[in-house]
Amino acid sequence: MTVDNPIDVLLVTGMSGAGRSTATRALEDLGWFVVDNIPPRMIPDIVAYSTQRTDHPKVAIVADVRGGEVFAELQDELRKLKSAGHDVRVLFLEAGDESLVRRYESSRRPHPLQRNDHLLSAVARERVLLGELRADSDLVIDTSAMNVHELRRRIEEAFGDDEHVTLRATVLSFGFKYGIPVDADLVADMRFLPNPYWDPALRELTGLDEAVNDSVVMLPEAQAFLEQYTNLVSLIEDGYIREGKRFVTIAIGCTGGKHRSVAMSENLAARLVKNGVEVRVVHRDLGRE
Repeated sequence: MTVDNPIDVLLVTGMSGAGRSTATRALEDLGWFVVDNIPPRMIPDIVAYSTQRTDHPKVAIVADVRGGEVFAELQDELRKLKSAGHDVRVLFLEAGDESLVRRYESSRRPHPLQRNDHLLSAVARERVLLGELRADSDLVIDTSAMNVHELRRRIEEAFGDDEHVTLRATVLSFGFKYGIPVDADLVADMRFLPNPYWDPALRELTGLDEAVNDSVVMLPEAQAFLEQYTNLVSLIEDGYIREGKRFVTIAIGCTGGKHRSVAMSENLAARLVKNGVEVRVVHRDLGRE
């Protein structure tokens, strides 16, 4: 049965220590009505209450392992809300083990699953518990290298006024030598292109410099990739929107994340913008060498 006044419902979940508090404060500042750590069976009541109020057009529900092993029940309630016509999305906040351990050690707070065990064991158990939710998430944000201000800006970009936005894309360049981004939806490998690193005149430059950009992008195979990959994103865009997935992270990699991936990311982003996609570009590993 569909409701007369459907609203936006956002589930905020993820790893403990990955930034839920920062994310929820940012959502509150954007006008979302935030409810933290409630039993899943109470979610329909909160949503029904909000549909009757003009000041609660968007509801964010925070759920994590503090609620125990109730995630199957939680997903059932979300499916019911979708069937009723509400716009339901899931935000998952991720971080690497090293970052999570460092944050817990600096805060001197115990992990909710730690008990008398090691912190890393608790983190590993939490990843298992949240695995299915992470797989079903609309947006995964890896906060490992983010400070609170960067995370807040990311939340504002994703969940501010999006009345006229269809698909929002993050095009992220990276170096394979530093690892594949864990929050990537699509990964493309630019190591099929000649590496400017071996040209002494280009080695110290980056993909943001015109000389490197031209040496990479003017290649026929680079042009073919950009055209076909832009078409690929256009192909999946309608399906993503239809399935309620409004955010996509496209990771473009090369060996060190300095030359090819940077240049190709900038050019892919420019093409996507021309197609009406709202794009932000992030060069994760630029400057690490």
